[in-house]
Amino acid sequence: MRIAVEGCAHGELEKIYDTVEYIEKEQGIKVDLLICCGDFQSTRNLEDLNCMAVPPKYRDICTFYKYYSGEKKAPILTMFIGGNHEASNYLQELPYGGWVAPRIYYLGYAGVITVGGVRIAGLSGIFKAHDYHKGHFEMPPYSDSTVRSVYHIRNLEVFRLKQLSGKVDVCLSHDWPRGIYHHGNAEQLMRFKPFFREEIERNTLGNETCEDLLNFLKPNYWFSAHLHCKFAATVQHDEGTTTKFLALDKCLPNRRFLQILEVGEDVAKQEELKLYYDHEWLTIVKLTNHLLSVKHVTNYMPGPGGTERYQFTPTDEEKASVEMNLVIPENFVPTVDAFNPSTDHKVHSQPAAQLNPQTTLFCDTLGIDDPLRLLMIIRKMPLNVGSAVEMPPQMNESINTE
Repeated sequence: MRIAVEGCAHGELEKIYDTVEYIEKEQGIKVDLLICCGDFQSTRNLEDLNCMAVPPKYRDICTFYKYYSGEKKAPILTMFIGGNHEASNYLQELPYGGWVAPRIYYLGYAGVITVGGVRIAGLSGIFKAHDYHKGHFEMPPYSDSTVRSVYHIRNLEVFRLKQLSGKVDVCLSHDWPRGIYHHGNAEQLMRFKPFFREEIERNTLGNETCEDLLNFLKPNYWFSAHLHCKFAATVQHDEGTTTKFLALDKCLPNRRFLQILEVGEDVAKQEELKLYYDHEWLTIVKLTNHLLSVKHVTNYMPGPGGTERYQFTPTDEEKASVEMNLVIPENFVPTVDAFNPSTDHKVHSQPAAQLNPQTTLFCDTLGIDDPLRLLMIIRKMPLNVGSAVEMPPQMNESINTE
């Protein structure tokens, strides 16, 4: 399978797709899947834009809304993880993953899926120690503090990923695994980014939880973004296996923001790729549902020495008890109006929280909790589930041809 890997997207979907198309024509190839490693910026409208953690003068609606509204159709099956510049209100509606637009899939706070026979795991957000042990307590409208803490990685997602068994082909994170520079050309990196030197010498550059996950999962590939430069490394594991690491830049002219790789088996030319849930991951999420917290207090994960279960790698019996169609349904519906450049101007408000029908269906089917729904119940808010808004004709055509 031929995969195009993008660093920080920063909302520039049109430019990214155009770049892939140019490479396809130049090299006479066909890309099967596009993976974006965060800062995707799935802003549907100006209210979403106000939920993104960037200074107001730098907020730009960019081009995602065209793919959300149906004005344009994603030419390549696309998947992404979240970073630290996102339409956080929209992504919070999809904590376990879901379609943000036709053919564009978000992996959730953490997720594992299979596409073209390749098992892909991802972790959204960036690491901040002071929020790591908290629950998912944030919800829109955000304060100046929660608009940032909402994208901080939580221990629950890392704990769940560490229950995986079997081979993971590809791992995604926004920030780099700590210490990855020891496995590549660190001197060249510091010449290009001299302000990294102090952190590299102290071994504090990067995400310590991703370092832990890399050493635990030992995937074939690990892709990251965040630091706005290209960097490659190869990690040699004790068992003789290796992880090839690649970080890429943001989408700007003359920057190394995209690379095409061949991973797994060839995909038949006429085959339409489908995304599949990972059965083991679904079982882990269900088994650990009781560990979900939406409180602004410390929420430790269980460990050895206590009386409760602390290992949730599922048994065959536990996996057999989770009966669910593993084909991820293509059930995207637009639930808010898209940006209209002809009529929409400055908006200073943030939207109220609403539930997403994709998440409601997923949680009901698996028998787990939607963290956003729990928050809305605690705060005595109406449990509004977004319903399909009227779509322009091109949107209907796009969906009907899927």
